[in-house]
Amino acid sequence: MLSKKTKYAFQALIYLNKNRDQSPILISTIASSTNISKKFLENILLDLKKAGILGSKMGKGGGYFLMKDPENIPMASVIRLFSGPIALVPCVSINYYERCSDCADEETCKLHDVMLDVRDQSLRILEGKTLADLC
Repeated sequence: MLSKKTKYAFQALIYLNKNRDQSPILISTIASSTNISKKFLENILLDLKKAGILGSKMGKGGGYFLMKDPENIPMASVIRLFSGPIALVPCVSINYYERCSDCADEETCKLHDVMLDVRDQSLRILEGKTLADLC
């Protein structure tokens, strides 16, 4: 399930993309336009900036702007940033692998095999869909 933070990140990114001609955009403008708490949004935008997705300009005429083209911002990257792994179980996660504590043998675990397929299909879709697709 997507976290509220992830959903808000997508809302902010969509807003920034739709208003690229007005960039940079103040946090207060983004917050009021998307109905996201300004304080909560600040943390989200900072995380997106640290990830290289957004840039910012300080001072008069400052605010946030997209650093990448929307076609180069895969949904999977934003989801991982705010919600963690795409995989439903840790034993099939690419970036967050952990052995399942209740599993005797990954090699023969049928749940592992199915979850691997689910992960692969989810990744195929989420890596293939970008911010541009959402806009």
